[in-house]
Amino acid sequence: MTQKDFYLGPGDEVVLERDVTEAAVAAFADVSGDHSPNHVDGGQMSGSAYGGRIAHGALLVAYMSACSTEIVERVPGVRETETPVSLGYDRIRFLLPVYIGDRVTLRYTVRDVDTQRRRARSDITVTNQNGDTVCVGEHILKWVP
Repeated sequence: MTQKDFYLGPGDEVVLERDVTEAAVAAFADVSGDHSPNHVDGGQMSGSAYGGRIAHGALLVAYMSACSTEIVERVPGVRETETPVSLGYDRIRFLLPVYIGDRVTLRYTVRDVDTQRRRARSDITVTNQNGDTVCVGEHILKWVP
């Protein structure tokens, strides 16, 4: 299979928006078990350098996962002969805090494809409603026969 015939190609992209709501942060705290005051204690965080509660970084990674699902599901017949799976996220960096009430935009862009290893590597950039980059990372997607 040539790169041209592969499921995804360099430059393929998906953009998703997510509201970072009170309900999302509370549900993520319950699912993950991460009830750090950073995320759940408004009183304590109001006096911090952040001035308020911040979302879990792992919640942003969960939103990244939605991007990889979205880009895979756009491919006709993607599951007919192979199963796309995430091999993981690399170089995740949380550059600025994400606050409850923020609206984030995730841009997931395929950077390169390795047809022999059946993998695609993508760059992910997360920005807030002000256009500030709050998080970056890379994702590796593999197709398993």
